[in-house]
Amino acid sequence: MRNKRGKFVELAEARVNRAIKDIRLIGNLANRNAYEYTDDDSRKIFKALQRELDTAKSRFTGDSGGKETEFKLE
Repeated sequence: MRNKRGKFVELAEARVNRAIKDIRLIGNLANRNAYEYTDDDSRKIFKALQRELDTAKSRFTGDSGGKETEFKLE
């Protein structure tokens, strides 16, 4: 059986790499030749991402964090 540290490292690497890949895909949405969006749309996207990052970070310091929400532009 794996120890707790080994399991943490395995999951952290996989999940952070997946999140980085998905953030890069979000960045691809900035292509105005392919997509139409407003400045308000982009602000909402990054506000939602920042809120989730802040919540995740606070959980590492012992705070329980906020409630889970689903992102919607409209």
